Amino acid sequence: MAKTSSQTDGAGQEKEKSKAVSNDWTIQADDEDEERNIFFSPTQGNVVFASAYDGWGFTLNHFADMFSKKLGIKKEVLQKTLWGDFYLNSKTKRIMKGAQSKVKKPLFVQFILENIWAVYESVSVNRDAEMTEKIVKSLGLKISPRDMRHNDPRMKLQAIMGQWLSVSRAVLDVVVEKLPSPLEISEDRVEKLMCSQSQNFLSFPKATQELKDAFISCSTSDNSPVILFVSKMFPVERKMLPQFKQRPLSEAEIQQRRQQARQRHLEKMSGPTDVVNEKTKDEEVTTSQGSTVTSNGTASAVNGGGAPSVEANGIAMEIKATKKEAEEEAPTVFVAFARIYSGTVKKGQKLYVLGPKHDPSQVEEGAVRVGQSVDDLGTHDHITAFTVSDLFLFMGRELEHMDDIPAGNILGIGGLEDHILKSGTVSSTVMCPAFTDFYLDASPIVRVALEPKHAGDMVHLVRGLKLLNQADPCVQVLVQETGEHVIITAGEVHLQRCLDDLRERYAKIGLHASSPIVPFRETIINPPKVDMVNEAVQDQPIKTARAKEFEDDEEVIETGLVEMYTTNQKCCIRIRAVSLPDAVTDLLEQNVNLLKTLHGLNRAKVYGQNSKVKDTGVKDKGVKDTVLEALSHFKSSLSKAFTEEGKTWTDVIDNIWAFGPKRVGPNVLLNRVEGYDRPSVWDIQGSEGLLRDFDSNIVSGFQLATIAGPLCEEPLRGVCFVIEKWEYLDMSYAKLARISESESDPKLTDLLSSSVEKNLIIEEVDEKCNDSDKEEDSCEEVKDVIKPQRKREYGPFSGQIISCVIAGCRKAFQTQPQRLMVAMYKCNIQANSDVLGKLYGVLGKRNGSILEGDMTEGSQTFNVVATLPVVESFGFAENIRKKTSGLASPQLVFSHWQVLDVDPFWVPTTEEEYLHFGEKADSDNKARQYVNAVRKRKGLKVDEKIVEHAEKQRTLTRNK
Repeated sequence: MAKTSSQTDGAGQEKEKSKAVSNDWTIQADDEDEERNIFFSPTQGNVVFASAYDGWGFTLNHFADMFSKKLGIKKEVLQKTLWGDFYLNSKTKRIMKGAQSKVKKPLFVQFILENIWAVYESVSVNRDAEMTEKIVKSLGLKISPRDMRHNDPRMKLQAIMGQWLSVSRAVLDVVVEKLPSPLEISEDRVEKLMCSQSQNFLSFPKATQELKDAFISCSTSDNSPVILFVSKMFPVERKMLPQFKQRPLSEAEIQQRRQQARQRHLEKMSGPTDVVNEKTKDEEVTTSQGSTVTSNGTASAVNGGGAPSVEANGIAMEIKATKKEAEEEAPTVFVAFARIYSGTVKKGQKLYVLGPKHDPSQVEEGAVRVGQSVDDLGTHDHITAFTVSDLFLFMGRELEHMDDIPAGNILGIGGLEDHILKSGTVSSTVMCPAFTDFYLDASPIVRVALEPKHAGDMVHLVRGLKLLNQADPCVQVLVQETGEHVIITAGEVHLQRCLDDLRERYAKIGLHASSPIVPFRETIINPPKVDMVNEAVQDQPIKTARAKEFEDDEEVIETGLVEMYTTNQKCCIRIRAVSLPDAVTDLLEQNVNLLKTLHGLNRAKVYGQNSKVKDTGVKDKGVKDTVLEALSHFKSSLSKAFTEEGKTWTDVIDNIWAFGPKRVGPNVLLNRVEGYDRPSVWDIQGSEGLLRDFDSNIVSGFQLATIAGPLCEEPLRGVCFVIEKWEYLDMSYAKLARISESESDPKLTDLLSSSVEKNLIIEEVDEKCNDSDKEEDSCEEVKDVIKPQRKREYGPFSGQIISCVIAGCRKAFQTQPQRLMVAMYKCNIQANSDVLGKLYGVLGKRNGSILEGDMTEGSQTFNVVATLPVVESFGFAENIRKKTSGLASPQLVFSHWQVLDVDPFWVPTTEEEYLHFGEKADSDNKARQYVNAVRKRKGLKVDEKIVEHAEKQRTLTRNK
């Protein structure tokens, strides 16, 4: 039956609609990619699908090129549609969207996976020779008859897939097409490489700024400066270097060896009397008569069993020294992995290694000394010189020896192990600045103390740790104050790898490793509203046993507020400890680099303004506008976070005295001293403001107090200390005031009344008396007061203030509810429903918390996301594999710090707690266990009883 016109029009409209969908999908996909910020996608050609086991790999470009010729579809269209929810409509011969909704095979399955599966099925599963030959013929491959007749199907599969989908070709194509050319480097990237975040590029000397053109042009001429950056030092066995590997002989060398073999054969056939070994023609020959014949014909007698002559002894000593040098040669050498940005590196060329603190501006001033090694450098020297001995080009796993390598290449340089530890900048000119620091995403957190099994092997351990520190960019090696050698690693697997490398490769000795040392943090919280049995606290906050110790302390005014006096009772400081809001603490931790920049700018401001301070090399450098904008945005974000927490934290941002510990930590020192308007920490432009003489001592005491807390000497986190009072109680100031009142000079009286700092009064009064020509009794009396005051000004009084601040911060901290913070891992685990219960059991025993446990769509696998304390994570992976029979494998990544919501000094106080926990309350207190373990490790006092609630043993036998 014929279609009506309306039906025809409807069908046409539907066809046009489907055609529009097929043509417009690329725009929609591009918009989605931009919104999601997808950097790696198969449609962009930067993803390689590969099988390392069978040795094949491909990109979508390979199949797009293949099927574009067969189907007559544009390669660009196939490149966009081979990955995604697209299918081929066989009737219209068009690529349509919505394969999943219409139950169609996606193009990736139809064109790619089914073809790969067909090869596997014919070769490995069915072992169909005829089908295999058809596939080889259809693909146009040339497989040798030997490989086709091979009995092992895997060898045959590797031969076919290796030619069809060569993984080396796929990777090389992606590298060539996607990695940017060295000539495409932008000016912004050059400036970021050459100067740090806080430094302005225009502040460099003119000769340094001219190097920017060398970066951009990437010139290889001899006149261009050589600039390269070493990103890592990797170990290579000495026998694997090209100069120590066997190389194929040339035709001339083969002919020469053939003639030498013929000559030795003729000499052997001529008779034993005239035998002279050709190998020893240029060496000593000992005859049967006991004489030593040298190469020049001289002979020296050897007394049977006696000492040899001088010549023989010299040769023997030389051979012995050569053997000793060969034994001392390390089996492992380090090759610097570097990229050259400008010039051409040549063998025998002299280059400079620039340290991270190298400043090109000091070169113009002539204050730079070049050393031959790191050991020759002084405190302010940061440049060493070396001669390029070996140049290597990386060819897969092999190293090819080269005489020169131009700019734009990745190269290896030998002989830099004594000049560079992990990374560094190398240049032919000392006017080149050191590149910015190398960023590592994984921060080391697990530390272990090491010692050799035999004390005599300590030298080998130190040498091995040095090699390990140079070879692994993520590990940290240090020597603690106690003399322990400690390595800090990223996790348990990384730790085990480092220990194996030390035992088998670098130190080659037996090692004893301590239990893993995990960092903790100490903090205070707001008074809890419920007790340990979740009963609401109604009358007053809970007082712990530690807080009750300070009830009768005269220095404790109230909870969290203490008033301390220095040892000589001349200064009074009142300190309050409060808990920082979580948002503020997180914001401080996320902007550590900005805090470092802020501290550096403040130091430059102080050294530039204070003429009494000696020059320390810190100069006022230009500051980037972007850095100022970032600091301004950070300040506004911090102010907003404070304001959102309530009225208590309003107008706090401009009263911040310092951050700590190490001036960049998540703790804050606030200035609430009445009458002391010190410059803000955000003031980096050097506005006017007076600092008290002992201002830095207050900050030093705060830094020392926050780096070691009272619980177990671990750093503090999320604590705010407020200085509410800072007064001097020295009577000599009152004496000066009386002198000024008796003076007839009104200028002196005005000067004393207008000063805001009593130490400043002393300086100004002294200057006033020195400027006057007449000797008056009042001035002499002033000087008598000033002399002892000056002795105390920079004497032990500064140390007393530091000690007073430390003791005040610790005591104010202890009067608040104290808590321990543990480092937490984020744990991702894939497991099926059969082992899900065992998985949850293992996590529960190790104090883990389940965050998510959703099933992956289209499979029977659950994706479990949990948090796990780092201190409980050792042996977790092995334990979970045993419990689940290898069906679950965790991935651990450091996530955050979490408060352990248990008071380390808790004892039952309410009736409900006595009923629940008993009078002894001897159940496990995890916080107390962690605190005691850390204190024992550090050699601190531990308040625990060996025998508690002991009872007399009952006699079993009756008395007769």
